[in-house]
Amino acid sequence: MRNSTFNLNRRSVLKAGVAAGTVALTAPYVSSAEAAENVLYVNTWGGAWEASAKKHLFDPFTADTGVEIRTVSPVSLAKLAAQKRSGVYEFDVTTLGVAPLAQASNGDLIETAEGVVSDDDLFPGALSNNGVASHAFGNNLVYRNDIYGDAGPQSWADFWDVEKFPGDRSLQKYAARIIAFALLADGVPKDQLFPYDLDRAFASLDKIKPHIVNWWSQGPQATQMLRDAEVSVLGMWPQYAKTAIDEGTPGTVVWNECLVDTAYWVVAKGTPRAEMAWEFVKSAVKPERVGPFAASSGMGPVTPAAVDFVDPAFIKFMPTAPQYKDMVVFLKADGIAGQLEEMDARFADWLLS
Repeated sequence: MRNSTFNLNRRSVLKAGVAAGTVALTAPYVSSAEAAENVLYVNTWGGAWEASAKKHLFDPFTADTGVEIRTVSPVSLAKLAAQKRSGVYEFDVTTLGVAPLAQASNGDLIETAEGVVSDDDLFPGALSNNGVASHAFGNNLVYRNDIYGDAGPQSWADFWDVEKFPGDRSLQKYAARIIAFALLADGVPKDQLFPYDLDRAFASLDKIKPHIVNWWSQGPQATQMLRDAEVSVLGMWPQYAKTAIDEGTPGTVVWNECLVDTAYWVVAKGTPRAEMAWEFVKSAVKPERVGPFAASSGMGPVTPAAVDFVDPAFIKFMPTAPQYKDMVVFLKADGIAGQLEEMDARFADWLLS
């Protein structure tokens, strides 16, 4: 769900490369001169995400083509940058969210989609910044209903209202999402959210900062906080809230003002298996495949046709479910183009202040 670009300048690419140097890469590596036949390396998030991808995306592609899928995790923009620089490829295909997709496209870290795939091949709006839209994940307000009952917070303004809804809070340590929450809490309408008014956002963040007891960075952290009642209300991914709720935690997922981020399949720049990689990408976004994959992973497929292939029991936890269309807001790269570096730097400084 995005178009346009971020500025990925030389310094940003070098930073990604330095970061990559701190990560232990795993064999096998294949240089640009060593294209292995009938094997494709896919970068994944591991765990349940990868298990679902294997069942719904990887195994069907292998059955169709005879191409074996081997996986590498976790997903890393830094590794993507390092591969292009070194010419040694740990993986050929990966998924990127809105902001890293724009960075990768501007940094020439991914193959050009033009002339290879088109919306006509896929579905309207499928292409953005050389990525193919696959699935989306929500960033929701979630509260303990044993604390607030049925009248818990229903908006980010409510989250910010510590007098009406007292209790400790938690948010993800991720600037592009938290700034959206801060602006919504300050009264910015959803259709006027982008580009971000950073001064207004940080003024709003100042008001909630004393009440944030934990800035989480991994989904299971949020699940544990909800499960243990470490906080009363938090911003988190709905699939991780579902884990706790299914185990008996009295929690409520709020869909109003859910911020939806989209994951795009991309092909690593210079990979010797680019042609095979694009065939996999086209296969992975087929409605009958991406629907069950996304839903069973706690996300939502982007193409509307995929909903027909989703178990109805999963639909209420999908940010792309039809019933949430007028409630959610999609993160838009074209709306915050050029703000990424300033946003991240200011957020990092603000957290330390």
